[in-house]
Amino acid sequence: MSEAKPCKETARVADLLGKYQVQVILDYGVEGGDYGEQGLDHACEEFIKVVDYAATQPNIPFMSIKVTGLARFGLLEKLDTAAQAKSGFEGRIHTEVLSEAEKAEWDRVVARMHRICEAASAQGVGVLIDAEETWIQDPVDALAMQMMETYNRQKAIVYNTIQLYRHDRLQFLKDSFHQAELKDFMLGAKLVRGAYMEKERKRAEEMNYRSPIQPNKEAADRDYNWAVEFCIEHIERIATIIASHNEYSNLYATQLLEKRGLSLHHPHIHFSQLYGMSDNITFNLAKAGCPVSKYLPFGPIGDVVPYLMRRAQENSSVAGQTGRELGLIRKELQRRAKR
Repeated sequence: MSEAKPCKETARVADLLGKYQVQVILDYGVEGGDYGEQGLDHACEEFIKVVDYAATQPNIPFMSIKVTGLARFGLLEKLDTAAQAKSGFEGRIHTEVLSEAEKAEWDRVVARMHRICEAASAQGVGVLIDAEETWIQDPVDALAMQMMETYNRQKAIVYNTIQLYRHDRLQFLKDSFHQAELKDFMLGAKLVRGAYMEKERKRAEEMNYRSPIQPNKEAADRDYNWAVEFCIEHIERIATIIASHNEYSNLYATQLLEKRGLSLHHPHIHFSQLYGMSDNITFNLAKAGCPVSKYLPFGPIGDVVPYLMRRAQENSSVAGQTGRELGLIRKELQRRAKR
């Protein structure tokens, strides 16, 4: 596995974006793999190095992690199966299904997560926990809630990722909020549409269960915008990252803030797009005074390339997105040529 220290190119990009009031989210792209316990411990150390680096950079408020970089996939899958056998939102890990060796293995996963979140909390760096496939997502959600209950007492340090292309996630967001109210911590929510759509639909068809994916793009857009609305309605309890390449969703968020008389630079609102995509959205948000970041993946090429492929697939579903961006670039070039 490669080392996590950001290269000079990463620092150069962060510095350049900073000149335009655009921040950076560092995404060390380590995903699930057959690394063994030694490899998972190594990944934990690498994530902490990313936290330490981000803490030295005024333009890097967040870093992103994947639980599959810290836990064996099969262990997460077994815990998810146990959670599916229960009903309703619980936000806890059902370790009773594990052997003693597996319980010890899970304890090590939790300890790794605590080490990362402790380092981040001590240095004021936000930790964004990425979403995973639905058949391992429940233990990831429960672990995220556990970390938020511990580290989000004074402000949001830990954020869970909520994929609104799933038809159950709007309710999950509301259930998470009620848990945060009940246990008196700040909910951190990164709102995305999602990036495993074809994989999820194929598995559901092959295994003959209801697809977790929305029936169409309109339903995903509707739930995404309702999620944005819910978060802004409860902005004192929910810190939200609107991670979207959809023009309307970003505009809608700013309109809701203004309607409620809230600053576009509210400390519980942040916007984000992937580096290299939707620059028109990012820089217009920054110009309007909104806190906005570019998601900047780096790390082992075998992990980063699949991540970028999923992002490209996800955004290919935004009808006409590339054409609109090219049109905006062409229009701007023409405007400058007339000066």
